Amino acid sequence: MQNNSTTDLAHRLRPVIARLARRMRQEAGGDLTPTQTAALATISCHGPLTPSELAARERIQRPTATRVLALLEERALIERTADPADRRSSLVSATAAGEALLEAVRERKDLYLARQLETLSDEDLAALDRAAEVLERVLAA
Repeated sequence: MQNNSTTDLAHRLRPVIARLARRMRQEAGGDLTPTQTAALATISCHGPLTPSELAARERIQRPTATRVLALLEERALIERTADPADRRSSLVSATAAGEALLEAVRERKDLYLARQLETLSDEDLAALDRAAEVLERVLAA
């Protein structure tokens, strides 16, 4: 059972985390949508994947995954190969161009956040370092 203090904290954290995530997406630039960027990152991290595996990992419908993959493939950010376990299916992997794009996006986000953090005191930085550890545990659960 949750008490008021945890509910109040959740109420404060939710919009702050959402706004920070939105701002970092804006700073990332580029012309991929958030869904396309997330799919490419998932393929990079967990690939090669079948389109169905990508849909499940991203919690999107298979037709949506198919459209996203077509756009990523058109831009040469992913490549398809035959699935040796099922010739009716394909496996998708990130290309060197896809990996380079992800690295550039991550770098822009990191630079934006680093600039914001440079304005904080050592005490605030230590608090955020501890908060990052706690949030990592929350997300791992």
